[in-house]
Amino acid sequence: MDEESRSLTERLRRESGGGALFERLAGADDPDVLAGVLTEPGQPLWARELAAFRLGLAGDRRAFEALVLLLNHRDPPRCASAAYALARLGDPRTARAAAALATNELRVAYALHPVRLLAALAAPESAPALITTLRRRLTPHDPYRRVALACVEGLGALGDPRARPVLREALAHPALAEAAVLALGRIPGEG
Repeated sequence: MDEESRSLTERLRRESGGGALFERLAGADDPDVLAGVLTEPGQPLWARELAAFRLGLAGDRRAFEALVLLLNHRDPPRCASAAYALARLGDPRTARAAAALATNELRVAYALHPVRLLAALAAPESAPALITTLRRRLTPHDPYRRVALACVEGLGALGDPRARPVLREALAHPALAEAAVLALGRIPGEG
């Protein structure tokens, strides 16, 4: 069990209070048992999260919709776990979903993990979505500097030349300038 899985298991054990249902799901080897939790009415959120996470790590695409909902959740630990599982799921819809969440101005407060997921996926949708999101964050007094910084770092990791103009704009923002210099340095042909 890796660190992310251990962290999620302990968090959900505390949230659920332990008990038989938690132990059954945490130890389930049958993906159909886990997938059933995603479709059965009345299941608690922690149970759906545990089932979706485990299915996602196993590459079972039945977890996709639940993981996308969790990626857009208001609780950062749920978003982080969903992003981790989605990055390993291998579903071709993941990048489009993450791009839609990252660029949704009504949900920008929850865009940090979709932005990080886009950078990790390095999909065709990644750079355009990060560029769009960063450009919107470069307005005066924008309160979402963590999202902007994640965009700058992600664009640097992607090394996409289309990011040059927006990264150059980010140089004028003290909270982003150092990361923007590093990101520009990672783009081929930038000097």
